[in-house]
Amino acid sequence: MDIIKVILTSFLSAAALFIIAKIMGHKQMSQLDFFDYIAGITIGSIAAELATELENPLKPLVAMVVYGVITAVLTILTSKVPRMRKIINGTPTIIMNDGKLYRSNMKKAKIDLSEFLVMCRQEGYFNLSDIQTAIFEYNGRLTVLPKSAKRPVNPADMGLTPDIERIATEVIMDGKILGENLNRLGLDMNWINSELKLLGHTNAEEVFLGVCDDNKNLKVF
Repeated sequence: MDIIKVILTSFLSAAALFIIAKIMGHKQMSQLDFFDYIAGITIGSIAAELATELENPLKPLVAMVVYGVITAVLTILTSKVPRMRKIINGTPTIIMNDGKLYRSNMKKAKIDLSEFLVMCRQEGYFNLSDIQTAIFEYNGRLTVLPKSAKRPVNPADMGLTPDIERIATEVIMDGKILGENLNRLGLDMNWINSELKLLGHTNAEEVFLGVCDDNKNLKVF
């Protein structure tokens, strides 16, 4: 009977936390999905109780399992059903567009003008006239689309088509050669030893990190 009560109260607390978090607004969430935020703080609290509950540790353990199951089920639902995603996580809110600030949307997002200005500065925009559209996302972050005249120039603007640049591959870490990564690049020990000598190193042990790009250029740190 006690276990059933724990399960029911866990569902009740999850619902209560969801409603409270909705009222508080998304700015509290710090890049987490809505229920991940709720489950994270709650499971952490229950885990602390479990560590100190010596007489009946089963109750907080059951509560942790219930929260874990609820989170897993909601994750599946939000990935499969778009409507559930809107209910659980909410939707993005346009705060500014085409030089106009939407005060009603700011109230809906639970942010004031000072907080909005801070978010703009954090994104690198100190002048609102540089912003075309600002959207308050459901994860509590502000996304900014700058005006066309204020965005950085890219190769397409200049009619250029640069070669595709891929992430460099680690071939030396902590003084040890990563043979598997070398093989994947089509290289061998002879190549890396000769490259190290060209860079003034007698062996890989002198190198903290070594990376190789698509052009077979070795860079060491």
